[in-house]
Amino acid sequence: MSSINRRGLMLGAAGLAAATAMRRPAYAQAPAGPHSLPPLPYAPNANERAIDAMTMEIHHARHHGAQVAGLNAALAGQDQLSAMALDELLMRLSQAPDNIRTALRNNGGGHANHSMFWEIMGGQGGEPTGELKAAIDRDLGGMDKFRTDFNAGGMRVFGSGWVFVTVTPAGGLAITTKPGQDTPLMDGQRVLMGNDVWEHAYYLRYQNRRADYLAAWWNVLNWERIAARYEAARNGTLRI
Repeated sequence: MSSINRRGLMLGAAGLAAATAMRRPAYAQAPAGPHSLPPLPYAPNANERAIDAMTMEIHHARHHGAQVAGLNAALAGQDQLSAMALDELLMRLSQAPDNIRTALRNNGGGHANHSMFWEIMGGQGGEPTGELKAAIDRDLGGMDKFRTDFNAGGMRVFGSGWVFVTVTPAGGLAITTKPGQDTPLMDGQRVLMGNDVWEHAYYLRYQNRRADYLAAWWNVLNWERIAARYEAARNGTLRI
């Protein structure tokens, strides 16, 4: 092979590598601190029936990663707050200094919400069984009504926010919504599950069709993990 052809192949390979690197989402470089970005518990393409792999990668690495970075930056020099578990920090936001409270609210809430969000997906959808199904039947009117009411709650969120199911220590369930990255933890409640209705969660595939995204999301829920969260809530061990 001539030197010119070899040089052309090398340049082509370098260009391909550079293009691939440009497409690969980069993790936010979080300042040293008490919080870290949890890895996805499955491959980015595991939720393709509802969410494409590129959206999963960008959402996890860039959006959630930036929130962890922002949270650690806000906690710099705050030894007492840094020592708190994330749920405790969010439940005690009123004790935080005024100048960092908004950063803690937005980034800490986003960190808690997204950590929960990744955990409950990666499944095959369907329906829960056992005590969780009984609780849904009792408190939310059964699965069909639950899906309808949950999706309607997600549609009512104006702009960016979340739709959640909260769970009490006695196992009681309720649907609620929050704006931005607020979480029921800020009200002293525990979160069983929730869906992110910020546009960054679905825009690449669905554009402005939030209803289609909400409907498809049920196909990738992992009810075993959600049932484990339900049991943890009843045992007093559910955190975020």
